[in-house]
Amino acid sequence: MKIKYIFFYLCALILCTTSCDDFLDITPDGQVKRDPLLSTPEGIEDALYGVYSQMRSTSLYGQELHFSAIEIMAHTMYCKGGNTAIEALGRYEYTHSAVQDLFEGIWTEMYKNISNVNSILNASLISGADVDRYPYNIYKGEALGLRAFMHFDLMRLFAEQITVNPDAEGIPYATEFSLNTPEFEKLSKNYEHVLNDLLEAERLLANENEYVNTSLFMKDRQIHFNLYAVKATLARVYLTMGNKEKALEYAKDVIENSGYTLKDKIEVRNDVAGVLSVKEAIFGIYHAGFYSNVSPKLQQMIDRSSLYPRDDFKETYETNVPGLDYRVEAYFTTESFGNELRDRLRKLTDIYELQNMASKRPAHLILGINMIRLPEMYYIVAECLLDSDYDAAVEYFDEVLKHRGIDPLAGRTENNLLTQEAINEERFKEFIGEGQTFFNMKRQNLEIESYDSKTTYQPAKGTYVVPIPDIEIENRN
Repeated sequence: MKIKYIFFYLCALILCTTSCDDFLDITPDGQVKRDPLLSTPEGIEDALYGVYSQMRSTSLYGQELHFSAIEIMAHTMYCKGGNTAIEALGRYEYTHSAVQDLFEGIWTEMYKNISNVNSILNASLISGADVDRYPYNIYKGEALGLRAFMHFDLMRLFAEQITVNPDAEGIPYATEFSLNTPEFEKLSKNYEHVLNDLLEAERLLANENEYVNTSLFMKDRQIHFNLYAVKATLARVYLTMGNKEKALEYAKDVIENSGYTLKDKIEVRNDVAGVLSVKEAIFGIYHAGFYSNVSPKLQQMIDRSSLYPRDDFKETYETNVPGLDYRVEAYFTTESFGNELRDRLRKLTDIYELQNMASKRPAHLILGINMIRLPEMYYIVAECLLDSDYDAAVEYFDEVLKHRGIDPLAGRTENNLLTQEAINEERFKEFIGEGQTFFNMKRQNLEIESYDSKTTYQPAKGTYVVPIPDIEIENRN
């Protein structure tokens, strides 16, 4: 949707846990004015909570960009029941009306939320001289990081891979809360904006740890776009750009300094089942109702909408793998459907909700969606070191293997050398259902094998680049 039209929807924004429904106001003459809500620290905090709340919508990370559409596009998941829309998405038929509606929703909802972020960034409290002073540095750092994060995912969907086409067209990068519509720009310019926002967020959040637990807003930093969420996103962005030196630098920083550690193999089960991983979640979105999104798709057996893991998923986990991969039992279950046994992805299903025992859930667990987890940083380091320091690459790669129950590569025969393909396989096994596989394959311009292994989709623009929604183009004419 054309961005200037999005602003007229902002009055309906529901802010998380507050009654501040109308924190922005559009005046009759078309001039944007900011509500007094944004003139106080409490108002800024409420507005940021509202941004996080919008990120969990089903069009965004509450469903489509986490365990549904983006996984169907990667052929990690599919529907058995003859759903023509899901089948069209899996064939990358972007002109199919239901598929168009899906991506129009993603485009519209993301830009609406980016507009919300820009309204916060334009508030006088965090755009003036006091921006380097606590708490305004924290507010602005989080907002800049979120703006970059959301734009980056739009770029990964709606633009070409920059290492494949450095001159590719990008998307509008919205930096102002205004009725002026940003123009489309080169993808390289998009990346400049993303890096500028993230690097400034890194600077502003540098002393974040000094203030942890000093206020309600500074508690549970996992559900805020915190300093190490910024650094982990920088590692993602630099890797996507092909800058392995900088990706390595930031991924190692997160591993060594974030305070998060890899969970042990016996802790894998239920670790991300509707809750943030206690040890590994660098950033997640609080979502008390996530189970209601997950259950119809991944738990219930509704043929025309339920999703199932690709047919050969067990082979990936078990073929020529020494040791016992604890993720197989932790991530999947086999259930009866009439006379048929069906494998299901159980990984994200809240077991306490499933068993009607929500009141017994341990109080320290945070309900929500895991957005960035620590193992990704180990895979990034291994990939970046693969050609320059093989032994070090194996060392980082082996850390994840050992924490999942698999024998390390070090000490195995030469037939088990670390390769890019091995890293990709581990990424698949670790992050199935978390919206990462499609982007990882696109970054490397890989072929995509269909869920039933009958079709191979070539790494063409028509596969990896979702067309800009028609409504955006029409509204510009």
